[in-house]
Amino acid sequence: MTTAPWRDPALPAAARVDDLLSRMTLEEKTAQLYGVWVGAATDGDGVAPHQHDMTAESADPAADYDELITRGLGQLTRSFGTAPVEPALGVRALALAQRRIAAAGRFGIPAVAHEECLAGFTAWRATAYPVPLAWGAAFDPPLVEEMGRAIGRDLRAVGVHQGLAPVLDVVRDPRWGRVEETIGEDPYLVGTVGTAYVRGLESAGVVATLKHFAGYASSVGARNLAPVRAGTREFADVTLPPFEMALREGGARSVMAAYTERDGVPASADPELLTRLLRDEWGFTGTVVADYFGIAFLQTLHRVAGTPAEAAHLALAAGIDVELPTVKYYGEALVAAVRAGELPEELVDRAAHRVLLQKCELGLLDEDWRPEPETAGPVDLDPPANRALARRLAEESVVLLDNPDALLPLAPDTRIAVVGPRAADALAMLGCYSFPSHVLTHHPEVDPGIEIPTVLESLRAELPDAKVTFTEGCGVSDPDPSGFTEAIARAAEADVCVAVLGDRAGLFGRGTSGEGCDVADLSLPGVQGELLDALVATGVPVVLVLLTGRPYALGRWHGRLGAVVQAFFPGEEGGPAVAGVLSGRVNPSGRLPVSVPHLPGGQPWTYLQPPLGLAGEVSNLDPTPLYPFGHGRSYTEFAWEDFSGPDAEIDTDGSYDLSVTVRNSGGRAGAEVVQLYLHDPVASVTRPDVRLIGYRRLELTAGESARVTFRFHADLSAFTDRAGRRVVEPGDLQLRLGTSSGDAREVARLRLTGPVREVGAERRLHCEVEVLRA
Repeated sequence: MTTAPWRDPALPAAARVDDLLSRMTLEEKTAQLYGVWVGAATDGDGVAPHQHDMTAESADPAADYDELITRGLGQLTRSFGTAPVEPALGVRALALAQRRIAAAGRFGIPAVAHEECLAGFTAWRATAYPVPLAWGAAFDPPLVEEMGRAIGRDLRAVGVHQGLAPVLDVVRDPRWGRVEETIGEDPYLVGTVGTAYVRGLESAGVVATLKHFAGYASSVGARNLAPVRAGTREFADVTLPPFEMALREGGARSVMAAYTERDGVPASADPELLTRLLRDEWGFTGTVVADYFGIAFLQTLHRVAGTPAEAAHLALAAGIDVELPTVKYYGEALVAAVRAGELPEELVDRAAHRVLLQKCELGLLDEDWRPEPETAGPVDLDPPANRALARRLAEESVVLLDNPDALLPLAPDTRIAVVGPRAADALAMLGCYSFPSHVLTHHPEVDPGIEIPTVLESLRAELPDAKVTFTEGCGVSDPDPSGFTEAIARAAEADVCVAVLGDRAGLFGRGTSGEGCDVADLSLPGVQGELLDALVATGVPVVLVLLTGRPYALGRWHGRLGAVVQAFFPGEEGGPAVAGVLSGRVNPSGRLPVSVPHLPGGQPWTYLQPPLGLAGEVSNLDPTPLYPFGHGRSYTEFAWEDFSGPDAEIDTDGSYDLSVTVRNSGGRAGAEVVQLYLHDPVASVTRPDVRLIGYRRLELTAGESARVTFRFHADLSAFTDRAGRRVVEPGDLQLRLGTSSGDAREVARLRLTGPVREVGAERRLHCEVEVLRA
């Protein structure tokens, strides 16, 4: 029997897809453009549609699953991430489901299986890594890439093809609930760390999905899904660069459209964004997927479409290839609109070609395709290697904000009163897209499936000779202060009080951080601030430990605390990491990926401010943060020596090297993060006073030194001018090396000469760094 050209792996993928499309009916082509939300059967006997989404108003009324898959199927949505299922049974169930899908259709094509993987594979018994905000705090892209690779291996080992991560939104207002899912408030940090995650995930053969494209974090008032009021330059110079970097340098193969609208145009209906910019200018050739129910929202929330067919037309024309999580608007409504001549079939063909091309690249069109994963044996989604990786990232991400009197590390035999609602709760370590926080709240009878030591347990293990007492003091968000009395009594009996405060991750108001958990200001949740006041008033030294998904205003206690430690939902190994910092076993090396404000109001604010966004005489409000972006302390000292950065002139396409030697002048090993900031004194449009353009994390033993050279190129000074062009302008620049955005240790002064130079997709996106160790 002659093999059809589309089955021939020797042919170019595009030719195979062209042949396959020519054989498909309209119904079969549209079937490649949607997913079905399924859950693995707990006995491993295949999958079943997520009941709510196949029967509710949000689903296609004609979408009987058995009949539906006779046309084929584009995607299977979260067979592992919908309900707890033993991993081995989940593998069996997914493989069986894929065989049924392939057998049901004329062409035998399986679906792309996708899962959430924001901070690890969102599945029962899978490793819960630190959240992305903690990745930003580590300032360590190679380690994040290693984590991405491990997550990708776990996904592929169970038959998953696509991961819905990373989030590349840049924080614009820390009151937004999803700050925990972001990498930080600087586009260069977000881009470099996010790109590292993409490289790791893609290296394991998993399709990385960049989200949320674009502007989602700029929603007005920090409200989830609220309109985006970002101007042209903010959008181009702050919002978009991380996505461009992750596509060009990371090789991401999918993009998820944002829910939000900008200037009246929803992202899911914006061809300027999803086609002209993404594909025509950036050269993206992968798939664009809808955020869950995003196409329906064009009709129900944005009200730019009156019918499902109109919404489908808008989304397809804009460039959305796949409807997620389940079928409605790209199902019967789309077919009927094409048959009625209301929607050109060419749009269906365009999207189906992209989807099938990706399936071809994944091997799903090959005759020898098999649904069973190549790996054999037991399925362990939280092996010791994963936990060790989670521990390393957690330890690197803990930020020592303050330690004025060297209260930390704690003495090994001291009396410690541990107080606070986050000290003894395992969920205090996890973000809202971890499986225990995201799914298991609906299954209270099921255990977390992974070991998650608390701060209290870990501190007792870390300091076995210390006398450690504990009381909660108050809840996370309830207003009841009745536990204060006992908390004060325990603190008064101790040598030191460790107050463990912070957030509870949740969804849509069920937490203090997470999707739909936005806040009015940056006060600590509930009565935790009042509890901290009461503890400080005892006169016993207080170490504040924050386990949060966003920064909170700490100016009220500045100068009154013995030490302040910040951890951003540090994952399943976060308890031992925090306890290690408190004991001194771990030398803290995290740096702030977001500014910590003095006061709870005055938002939105990030460090990327032009002159009038900074403190000045024209306003009585001072937005200067208590702890700036990039700040973090250590238990050792670092000397910066032999700076080389002479005044120079280079042309607008030139480069320049500046170097400094960093020496660990203290008595123990530690890590310094050398940060390079650009200051542009005069430009044709207002510019941030400083912005990050390079960094390098240096791990140095006591007495060790390393020479760091940053290779600046003029492209890194580019910005969007009044005409909307990205340009490098001649003029003076300062390159500032420092330990944070607020601490410049060395300054190099440059003058760019020559003409204004317009730059595009070929420009350099990151600063090369060379390290020579003595």
